[in-house]
Amino acid sequence: MASEVMKVKLVAGITNSENDMLAVTSGHTYTILNLSLCETGGNDETFDLYIRDDAGANDFEIYSDQAIAANATFEHTTRIVLEAADVLSCQLASTGNVDCVISYLDQTL
Repeated sequence: MASEVMKVKLVAGITNSENDMLAVTSGHTYTILNLSLCETGGNDETFDLYIRDDAGANDFEIYSDQAIAANATFEHTTRIVLEAADVLSCQLASTGNVDCVISYLDQTL
């Protein structure tokens, strides 16, 4: 039976390593409604936000080298649809510290 459930994912401490923030499970579709990134390390940063399609076979950039000021918040407010095996990932250009809040709709087929 199909269902739709609002959910939130909290990701603390994004750094310059690849950070898999949200992985879609089989039989589900996730619609990201809002994504907020907050720089908490006190330094200007740049980040890449991308979808790893098919669990990493291809990367599709949403933001590339996007600036975020020290102690500032960046918000993405348009919809992003992720299907089974997609992974939403983020990576900083330097060893900073950014937290992320993702609000999304989890739809089962």
